[in-house]
Amino acid sequence: MSDTVPYRPRPGEIPTQPGVYRFRDANGRVLYVGKAKNLRARLSNYFQPLRSLHERTRHMVLTASSVEWTVVATEFEALQLEYTWIKEFSPPFNVQFRDDKSYPYLAITFGEPVPRVLVTRNRRIRGARYFGPYTKVWAIRDTMDQMLKAFPMRSCSDGIYARAQQTGRPCLLGDIGKCSAPCVGRIGVDEHRAIAHDFASFMAGNDSRYIAGLQQRMRAAAAELDFESAARYRDQIAALENALEKSAVVLREHVDADVFGIAEDELAAAVQQFRVRGGRIRGVRSWVVDKELDVELGELVESVVQNAYEEDEPPREVLVPVLPEDTAELEEWLSGLRDGGRVEVRVPRRGEKAALLETARTNAASALTLYKTRRSGDFVARSHALADIQEALGMEQAPLRMECFDVSHLSGTNIVASMVVFEDGLPRKDLYRRFTIAESTDDTESLYQVLRRRLARLSAEEAEQAGQTDDTPDARDADADELDAGRPRRFSYRPQLLLVDGGQPQVAAAARALADSGVTGIQIAGIAKRLEEIWLPGSDFPVILPRNSDALFLIQRIRDEAHRFAITHQRQRRKRDISTVLAEIPGLGPARVRELLRHFGSVARLRSADASAIAEVHGIGPTLAATIVERLRDTAASGLAGAPAVRGSVEGRADVSDPPEEDRGTARLGDAVERAEGTSGTR
Repeated sequence: MSDTVPYRPRPGEIPTQPGVYRFRDANGRVLYVGKAKNLRARLSNYFQPLRSLHERTRHMVLTASSVEWTVVATEFEALQLEYTWIKEFSPPFNVQFRDDKSYPYLAITFGEPVPRVLVTRNRRIRGARYFGPYTKVWAIRDTMDQMLKAFPMRSCSDGIYARAQQTGRPCLLGDIGKCSAPCVGRIGVDEHRAIAHDFASFMAGNDSRYIAGLQQRMRAAAAELDFESAARYRDQIAALENALEKSAVVLREHVDADVFGIAEDELAAAVQQFRVRGGRIRGVRSWVVDKELDVELGELVESVVQNAYEEDEPPREVLVPVLPEDTAELEEWLSGLRDGGRVEVRVPRRGEKAALLETARTNAASALTLYKTRRSGDFVARSHALADIQEALGMEQAPLRMECFDVSHLSGTNIVASMVVFEDGLPRKDLYRRFTIAESTDDTESLYQVLRRRLARLSAEEAEQAGQTDDTPDARDADADELDAGRPRRFSYRPQLLLVDGGQPQVAAAARALADSGVTGIQIAGIAKRLEEIWLPGSDFPVILPRNSDALFLIQRIRDEAHRFAITHQRQRRKRDISTVLAEIPGLGPARVRELLRHFGSVARLRSADASAIAEVHGIGPTLAATIVERLRDTAASGLAGAPAVRGSVEGRADVSDPPEEDRGTARLGDAVERAEGTSGTR
């Protein structure tokens, strides 16, 4: 492999001014569009030695055959030009937006002589004013039905309106008071247009003014004994309050803002947009982003904001999780899309806006999970994924059964491992297995032990031929013992593909276990988390699957499931260890241990409490409380209890992994320890 690509420009040829650059392939297709404050500095990053480039960046650079650039006067012009070219060329290596559904809007057609209100997905009605988008059609129809009681404007079609004009009889809505019937002259066209403007103003957030005005008119009518008008105003107030109940009050009444919550992983990101007008959430929109290249969150935020305001006018505030590098230019671009006033892009740090941003992020995380679940549930996508894995790994048949292994420990103690099983691209949770490892030097040795134990159980014949049958207690995990107790021996089913979480060292350990077991005909591969590379035994270079491929999605999912299962088991063992430390204290039985943990809520609070606080627990005296404090202090110093579970990939990146929703009850104590003590240790 050469140090760089042949089309690399000479450094002196690239200008140092701001500009936009485009990578093209041999057919002239634009592969990637980017902007830069300094074109020479930015482009030099792409033409470093190929081995030092990020894997996905290297793939893009090798696919391209030329690069060209356009110099502009300012960074703001570069931002505008980049956005224009991305929309024009749809480059495959830029962020790709997936918005596979059109959202319903509430529209008022001010472009018509007699405006009408309707629910529509068409955003191209001339002269219409839109409110939304909304996620549910029935919700906006219900809101519109309530609003027509207070603002009786036309909602019928042109055909019904023309028929009423010809016959001189209004439709049913006119008879029941939900339309002021301009078709038959009950009110004039100008008066009806004023009602439509009031409707739009209310929907835009000026709701408190109308309710206060109606309340004042209702009291005045009642004082004049005009009870019929007072009742009509009362009904309008009730209708407006009922409509407002469907929009949660989240901020102060004068706040107009859009809130963007983003949840991402290596392959995709989900975006949740809350449209807050007049302090209320007036619309919600969500979409999924496919990430072909590894982009920073700030870069992703910039692309998301540009995509969101392609057709809509931005509000005064745009709240995002992180600020992009070109925040000032982005604010200038957004301000140009707004009729009046400047747009501010910022990150809320505390208060109600920060809480709303966290709510949007939580919704985005749920949307990302749902997207993955639906994608993995597609039979056609799973079939293509298995076929692509077969082709990419050079297998003789598709991997209808895949097993993935992961190791987790607490600073070298409590070493556990997990085995998860996918059949036909779907998880078989009844076949999952957990392993306990008594002693090990490192992760590769742990993987070797686990795979030797698993491979020894493929079949009785293979185990005898390999001479690896081991019936000692240390070599038999609890799940295998349950199988020997009479359940079907599905643990001995042969997989077509064994996956390990890691890179070349882990794959080498797995290959050594396979060779020592004497088992043949099984493909081994490893997936390295940071770059999502697939490593094969004895290979100097990884297999690179397309970032948006179903094959990589499936492998990533089975890897994440193995990690989740290992972490869950490891945290359960941590909980038992902490309970054991307390139970070893003389005079502290199981009932008092439970009372201590229930009273303090977490081990972190218990360990930070003094003897007087512990003595307040029912059944704990001053002497026993002092003993508990001393024992917990000694345990913390020895590092045997409460060490946090940290998982690090082969590349050295470490992150504390959260348990899944169903396992949070058992992991709550461990989470408290992590928050109190920070992170330490390795995988």
